[in-house]
Amino acid sequence: MRSDIHPTYGPVVVRDQTSGETFLTRSTVVGTRDLPTITWTDGETYPVLDVEISSSSHPVWTGTARPVERGGQVEKFNRRYGGRSGAELDPRDGRRR
Repeated sequence: MRSDIHPTYGPVVVRDQTSGETFLTRSTVVGTRDLPTITWTDGETYPVLDVEISSSSHPVWTGTARPVERGGQVEKFNRRYGGRSGAELDPRDGRRR
């Protein structure tokens, strides 16, 4: 493997701005910009990456998302062509009479 082509990969604390939750993980963002620091529960100081949405506040992961019922392909077809019957269509080319 070539040296000096890979970004710096290190520990970083991710802070969710919506819920306020924080968690320690590893990221390549550590070497790319100047980040503020925080003292973690283990006594070490880590850079902080502030994000707007994470798994702790995203509606899909928290279970607060409302499912949208759109139906399947048959319902979509019936909505589009539901008022027509087979007798109205010309059997030779499928066009309306």
